[in-house]
Amino acid sequence: QVQLVESGGGLVQPGGSLRLSCAPSESIFSMRVMRWYRQAPAKQRELVASITNYGSANYADSVKGRFTISRDNANNTVYLQMNSLKPEDTAVYYCNVMTTDLRGSWGQGTQVTVSS
Repeated sequence: QVQLVESGGGLVQPGGSLRLSCAPSESIFSMRVMRWYRQAPAKQRELVASITNYGSANYADSVKGRFTISRDNANNTVYLQMNSLKPEDTAVYYCNVMTTDLRGSWGQGTQVTVSS
């Protein structure tokens, strides 16, 4: 199973920015798609953004124009740049991958709190 190491969460004021990182234990070139999900208290986990191994990205409507997902092949890492953060972005953010041989894995999650 692919191990995923996440980092970058924390406490930020509304309007601020954070960058989340997710590093897989295997080559990023074997990751067919990489995704970020989030789960707020008492809510279902939702897909925030995804990026394929061809670089095609998609976003939830709630984060379009504010969040950017990117793959850094040189550093074997996927990032989620989050700008103009809102209190409703507060959640545990999870990295998820599907490999080219269709193995799926989840990260341990990283807490993002947007509050003044």
